[in-house]
Amino acid sequence: MMAKEPIVVAIDGYSSCGKSTTARALAHRLNFVYADSGALYRAVTLFFLRKKVNFSDLGEVNHALHNIQLDLRPIDGDLQVWLNGEDVTSEIRQMYVSDAVSEVAAIKAVREELLKVQQEMASQKSLVMDGRDIGTTVFPHAQLKIFMTADPKVRAQRRYKELTEKGEHTTYEEVFANLAHRDLIDTTRKESPLVQAQDAIVVDNTHLSKGEQLDLILGMVRAIIKSAENHGFA
Repeated sequence: MMAKEPIVVAIDGYSSCGKSTTARALAHRLNFVYADSGALYRAVTLFFLRKKVNFSDLGEVNHALHNIQLDLRPIDGDLQVWLNGEDVTSEIRQMYVSDAVSEVAAIKAVREELLKVQQEMASQKSLVMDGRDIGTTVFPHAQLKIFMTADPKVRAQRRYKELTEKGEHTTYEEVFANLAHRDLIDTTRKESPLVQAQDAIVVDNTHLSKGEQLDLILGMVRAIIKSAENHGFA
């Protein structure tokens, strides 16, 4: 299914709500482009950590940003993240990157730089993008805005399970504390904080399976496409 006029689906919400998993599956079912904004911020964070950039030093931050080349590559239904020619898809998901990503994402210069990258992705093709400020800042005129949430304990358990299955050594308590810390920074930062867009539809997936959540949002997108077809826009 592909609309003739580009459609943007913006999915915002808290960490470990399944935003990326849902957005990826949704894009696949609809033949839309999938873009994980969080992966971009994680890649920048990884570069900053490797180069020991002082997050509070604007000069260091700007210098580092000028030396970063990011590339999101859809490969066999998954999204590979390349940083300066290196596949960092797995490394950006490690806890030491998670511990710092919200601080990096709160930096104005970083957000301004990645805003341009994100908006360029939706120039000609229908797109599903997930993040923290997609429906409020990146694509404020998106045809569909979803705000995803879930019980914090459930989110922590999901993330803990994901990490342990990948072989990473951590505890549930560490994961829960990390998510709480990221929530605090994401919702209180000065630059584009995590807030629900006024016209966003809230999806609480605490008690929803991945399939149920996907079907729910898929139905919303199909309704938009059908409406556009009836009005001669698609």
